[in-house]
Amino acid sequence: MSVSMRGAAAVVGVAEMHYKRGESPYTEQQMTIRAILDACSDAGVSPREIDGFVSYAGGSNDGPILGAALMIDELRWSNMMWGGGGGSVAAALINAVTAIATGQAQCVVVYRAMSQADTGRLGYAKYHYGSHFLAHGVGSPAQICAMRTQRMLEHDGVPREAMRSLVLAAYQHAQQNPTAQGYGRPLDADTYDGSRLIAEPFHLYDCSRESDGAVALVLVADERARELRSDPAYLLAGAQGAPGGYCERIDNDAQYSTAGFGPANNGKPGVAERLWTAAGLGPDDVDVVQVYENFSGPAVAALIDHRLCPPGEAAGSVMTVENLTAPQGKLPVNTSGGNLADAFVNGLNLAVEAVRQIRGTSTNQVDGARTSLFIGGPMAPLVSSVLFAHEDVL
Repeated sequence: MSVSMRGAAAVVGVAEMHYKRGESPYTEQQMTIRAILDACSDAGVSPREIDGFVSYAGGSNDGPILGAALMIDELRWSNMMWGGGGGSVAAALINAVTAIATGQAQCVVVYRAMSQADTGRLGYAKYHYGSHFLAHGVGSPAQICAMRTQRMLEHDGVPREAMRSLVLAAYQHAQQNPTAQGYGRPLDADTYDGSRLIAEPFHLYDCSRESDGAVALVLVADERARELRSDPAYLLAGAQGAPGGYCERIDNDAQYSTAGFGPANNGKPGVAERLWTAAGLGPDDVDVVQVYENFSGPAVAALIDHRLCPPGEAAGSVMTVENLTAPQGKLPVNTSGGNLADAFVNGLNLAVEAVRQIRGTSTNQVDGARTSLFIGGPMAPLVSSVLFAHEDVL
């Protein structure tokens, strides 16, 4: 007997906070608890009702610890998603829906908190990369993703301007978002082009911010969601995985220049196509996208993998600032400013913006948005995506 996640659960409460890296006045645990309390308040539920915890990374703040601090009535589900680079951040939401749809839990919170005072800088990989990289001075996410992106530009023919358009659109969105770190700091093409190289082809503005902060999303079953609020964001579909061998320890996979959402080695559908099949929808049915951009190149590759953008040179016809900017653009992307211009809390903040679009409360609202796609960290060893939907779509 199969259990469908389509509309089985919905996000009813969200909360986020972020600070410039190294400037949080709170520990990761304190921020996690504050974010969960705020998300419960947004949902209209008591924190004691939470019986499930799912973290994307950050294993030191697990369910039993948080449950005790929140004085919950019962703990029924507690786990964490593996996979670095934000790849499984959307899968954390899939995990929560799985618990609810199968009756393992009734009220699950998905969360992530980051404080560099607790965990140190994120720019150097402590565990991802093998000795074949480290021995040659390659030890950061920027360097790894730069090599894959350079291949996408040179071999696949994707124009360099596609990356610039994504960045400029993010900064344009940030100018309407007062809480964004890029708010009040507009970016133009000349400034972007003139910024220093970090790892070719990435310039400074192609790289995501490093932030302290916390995010929490509260999910409940569909019936309860309708009781709690008039605008729950339902999870229509989700998928996670990677083609065999798609791993930073190997890094010689056939799909080297993709984002990892493509088909399996045996030709069976990969993450992106499994998402569309489960949703019963396709790329043309998506109203707005929040794509994890640790760097601009992987985000472009992710849009191509999901068939939201054509491959090769034709990508330039879709990846324009006008097309990517809400509310008029045909493919509005990262409407809060994204990891590039808003904040970086391992990408889970993008899920909050995806929910806001369904609620109609974004600072860059897409008129009549009924589907909102959240794409986890591209070019990571494991990737994931979820499609949120308004009740009208179920």
